[in-house]
Amino acid sequence: MTTAKRATGDQVTPDQAITKKQQTQFKTTENGDIKQSFGPGIFDQDFRDSLKQSISDSQPYRWGTIRDLIDDTLLRNVRKEVENEIHFTKKETDIYKVFQSGDLANLSGLDWDDLSRLPSLFKLREAMYSQEFRDMISEVTQSGKLSGVKTDMSVNTYTKGCHLLTHDDVIGSRRVSFILYLPEPDKTWKEHYGGALRLFPSIVPNVPKPDPSVQLVPQFNQIAFFTVQPGLSFHDVQEVRVDKQRLSIQGWYHIPQPGEDGYIEGEQEKYEGRSTLQQLESKELEVFDFPKEIRIPFPKHEIKNYEIDELKLNEFDLTYLSKFMNPALLIQQEISKLQKIFIEESLVDIQDILNESYADELKKQIRTTELDEIMPKHQDQIEFPWKLSLPPHKWRYMYLDGKQEENLTESGVELANNGPQNSPNFELLAKTTNHKTSLKLIELANFLKSVSFKKWLSLITDLVPVSDQILVRRFRPGHDFKLATSINNEDSELDALLEGTLCLTPSKGWESGEFGGYELGLVTEDAQEDDDPAIYKASKDEDDSVVVNNQASWNNFSLMLRDPSVLKFIKYVSYNAKGSRWDISCQWNVKTKGDDDDEDDEEEEK
Repeated sequence: MTTAKRATGDQVTPDQAITKKQQTQFKTTENGDIKQSFGPGIFDQDFRDSLKQSISDSQPYRWGTIRDLIDDTLLRNVRKEVENEIHFTKKETDIYKVFQSGDLANLSGLDWDDLSRLPSLFKLREAMYSQEFRDMISEVTQSGKLSGVKTDMSVNTYTKGCHLLTHDDVIGSRRVSFILYLPEPDKTWKEHYGGALRLFPSIVPNVPKPDPSVQLVPQFNQIAFFTVQPGLSFHDVQEVRVDKQRLSIQGWYHIPQPGEDGYIEGEQEKYEGRSTLQQLESKELEVFDFPKEIRIPFPKHEIKNYEIDELKLNEFDLTYLSKFMNPALLIQQEISKLQKIFIEESLVDIQDILNESYADELKKQIRTTELDEIMPKHQDQIEFPWKLSLPPHKWRYMYLDGKQEENLTESGVELANNGPQNSPNFELLAKTTNHKTSLKLIELANFLKSVSFKKWLSLITDLVPVSDQILVRRFRPGHDFKLATSINNEDSELDALLEGTLCLTPSKGWESGEFGGYELGLVTEDAQEDDDPAIYKASKDEDDSVVVNNQASWNNFSLMLRDPSVLKFIKYVSYNAKGSRWDISCQWNVKTKGDDDDEDDEEEEK
C-alpha cells in the first residue's frame, strides 16, 4: 500500500465523521468527466488511427508514445502531491536500483486522512484505468481486452545512479506496460542526463541483442507503452547520470479477470508459462550463452601432480611462480596459514597476490588503456580478441576466453555450437594482437593455467583441480554487469565448485559500493509460490545471507568453494565510476585427495 507522510497532530480522530460529499468526491469519476482528465484531442478518432498505425509499424516490437497525455493542471498537481506526500523506499538488487512508492492499486482502500492528501493522484489513477482509456490502449496496441479490476501501478523516482537492466516484463497476467513521465515541468530532460527508456531487438525470441535499437528520452507529461510480448518486449531504463530526479508512474494493464469482458479461461496460465524466469531456467536457450560455462578437463598425468599427499613446490615451481606472485605467498608458513583459513571458512581473500614489479607494470598498462583509448560502447566497436557476452538479460561485459571469434547472429551461433570446435589457447590468442594491455592480461591468464600455479592452488585448498575455465573480463562504466546465477556443477565430482576472482581494477573510489562493480554472493532460500519471479530471494536475515562482498579493488584474489545454494553477481558498474572493473574469473572442478584410491578399493571389493 502507498504510504503517505503524516503531519504531527494532523490526524483524523474516530469522532470526525466523513460527510457523504467527502466520500463521493473520490469515487470513480463519472464517464462524462473522464475525458477532462486528459489532454485535448487524445480520444479523437484521427489521432487514434494515426497512433494505431504508428504502433503497428514500430520496431523492434509494438510500442507507442503520447505527448501531453494528461490535463496539464492535473498532472502538475499530481507531481506536487507525489513530492510532498509519498514516501519512497530505496530498492536495489542485481537488476535494478530505484526509489519506489508502494502499490497505488489500493488507493481506494486508504483511510480519509491518506486519501485527502492525494486527490489528484487518485483522480489520475481512476482516469488511467477508466473504461475509455483502457479501450483506447487496447485499440491502438491491438493487444486484446484489458482488465479494469486488476490495477498495478507505483511511483518511481530515479536519481543519480538509479537504473533498471534488460528484461521483458513478462510476469503473470501483464498485457500492456506503461510509464508516465513526471520530470520537472517547463524544463527539457536532456539526453545526457540518462534515464532513457531503451528497447532491444532480438536475435531469436528470448535472446535480445546486446545493444538497444530505440531510445526514448522522457519528458514531462509523456507516456510510453508497449505490449508485453514473451521473449520480445526487452527493454531497460538507462542509468540516470546527473543529480536530477526522474519521476515516473509505472504500471501495467492486465488480461481480463474472471467475470470481465474478454476473459479467457486458462489465458493467465499460458502467460505465466512463458515468463522471463521460465525462459532463464530453460536449458533450450543456453546455446546462445556466451561465454559458455565449459571447464576443460586436465590430462590424467597432470592431475597426478596435485594428488600427492606430501605435495611440495619444487625449485622450478618457485622460480616460475616468483615471476608473477608475491614471494611471501610462496613461503610454507604462509601457505599453511592460508590453507587453515580456507579449510575452516571455504573461502579466503588474498591481498597483493601479484609481486610488486609485475603488478606495477600491469597497472600502468591498464591505466594507459583507460586514459588514452576510447572505450568501446557497442558490440561493433569491440575488436577481437575481445568479445562481448550474450544475452544482455543475463549479463553484459567484455571478455577474453582464449577461443576464436563467434558471429553473434542466429546462423553464427548455430555454427559456433555445431561447427568446428576449438579449446581455449591463450598462447595462440596472444599471436592475434599487438595490444599491450591485452597481451599482459593474456600472459596472466596463461600463468593461472600453469601446472605450478595449480600446485600452489592445491596446497592452499587441500583439493585436487581436475578442470578449469579462465576468463579475462572488463566491466565498462554505464554498460556492464552479471546478474545473479548459481553454479553449473553437473560435471563436478563434488557438490561444489572452486572459484577464484583476481580483481585488477586500478581506479579509486569503489569502497562505498555506490559505483557498483562489486561481487556479491548470497545464500538463497527456496522460492515461494507467490514470490516476484523478477527478483532473487535471499535468506530472511540479509546480513547472514551475504557470504561474499568484494568491492572492485587492485591485486586482490578471492577464492571460494561454492555450492549450489550460493548466488553470485557482479553489480552493474555506474556511468560515474572512475574506470572499468577489470578481473580474471577462474573456475575449477575439484575433488578431494584420495578419491581415486577409494574408487579402486571399491572395484577390488566387487
